[in-house]
Amino acid sequence: MLVASLATQDDFDGWRTQARALAAAEVPGAEIEWRVEGHEGDIFAVAASTPAPTEGAAFPVPRAFVALAEDVVLHSDAERFALLYAFLIRLKRREASMEDQADPALRRLEHLAKEVRRDIHKMRAFLRFREVAEGEDVRFVAWYEPGHHIVRRNASFFLNRFASMKWTILTPELSINWDGATLSEAPGATRADAPEGDPLEDTWKTYYASIFNPARVKIDAMLKEMPKKYWKNMPETALVPGLIAGARARELEMVEKSRREVGGNRQAAWEALREKAAHCTRCHLYKHATQTVFGEGHVDAPLMFVGEQPGDQEDLAGHPFVGPAGQMFNQALAEAGIDRATAYVTNAVKHFKFEQRGKRRIHSKPDGAEIEACKWWIGQERDIVQPKLTVALGATAARSLLGRVVTISGARGIQHRLADGGEAMVTVHPSFLLRIPERDRADTEYRRFVGDLKRVRERLAELVG
Repeated sequence: MLVASLATQDDFDGWRTQARALAAAEVPGAEIEWRVEGHEGDIFAVAASTPAPTEGAAFPVPRAFVALAEDVVLHSDAERFALLYAFLIRLKRREASMEDQADPALRRLEHLAKEVRRDIHKMRAFLRFREVAEGEDVRFVAWYEPGHHIVRRNASFFLNRFASMKWTILTPELSINWDGATLSEAPGATRADAPEGDPLEDTWKTYYASIFNPARVKIDAMLKEMPKKYWKNMPETALVPGLIAGARARELEMVEKSRREVGGNRQAAWEALREKAAHCTRCHLYKHATQTVFGEGHVDAPLMFVGEQPGDQEDLAGHPFVGPAGQMFNQALAEAGIDRATAYVTNAVKHFKFEQRGKRRIHSKPDGAEIEACKWWIGQERDIVQPKLTVALGATAARSLLGRVVTISGARGIQHRLADGGEAMVTVHPSFLLRIPERDRADTEYRRFVGDLKRVRERLAELVG
């Protein structure tokens, strides 16, 4: 057994250097033990120097794999180095591809990377500094227990965010110190080494209580995003039970206040949301799409249409429903007496999912995880636009809005009540009409689609009054 020694738990550079040399020498993964210095491994493993690659043995590695490996190395899974090496060998032999999303090994690596990225986000969101006197000076100290080896990766984030103050982040694995000029490391610490509170916390609690939005309280979702294990780090969590208890009364107060005020900030809120969506990485689809295709239309439109996802032309243009399906959609709207300019049009999934076939990009149906990842954007759009009636164009849009899998035949022609209190109707997606080969059946389905839109117009008139 050959020992490949790494300096630290997050030693990506060390892993990459040795993995390249080992792979170039065709050393089987089963003959390698990846060992982090200071952590005992197989007592029968024989320490040996990593073989030097022979001349001409270098091989290309996809950039996507390098980016994936940078994240996976930070995971706490003890098998991560071996899993990456095994996949690297397969890439070298062209037995695997970064494009094969059905590959179990690739899916496992991407799952590990996703957990690391989530842990990085949690640390940035839930770490809290507390003020500590340091002679005549002040230092801000935070205690945090990450799930993975992300502290060094996150150090630059906190350095950029808090460059003007001196701070220390204590974790069980290592500590990071910034003295205003130099970033340094120290051994790990314990919870007892961290301060319990400071004078700023009362101010922070007052601020948190003032911005707490009872209308958005969903206990299960809150615990999913902010598990209780992080609560001991954050002073505001002590307020949560009392704030939740009074949520209903505050919600009614907010609703009444909103009725008295003019919603002049809708456009600004929508523009900020669109800008944020332009950088969305909630699922892997952003890696291959040209851009995010966000919704368009009046931000106070009483009618909202939700399609499946942008197609090839929408992905290139950056606008929803501009391709062949969009042209059919526009024609049907006109025949139904609906002016598209008065509606808001968007998609359940904001990035184009496709399969590359030669030079063509062929539409591929979004899966449940991708639909779920994009539901946050739809929810935000609906919060801003507040449509009286929302129309789901196709099964994907219906699943996103209704929160369950439905068939068009079963959901069509029914008025559905949405979780946020709005109303929805379901019909086919215009692209369905384009895929019907028989002319007579295509004409029949098109007339039925126009009929659905006419009922949408009539129902909207009833709702608007």
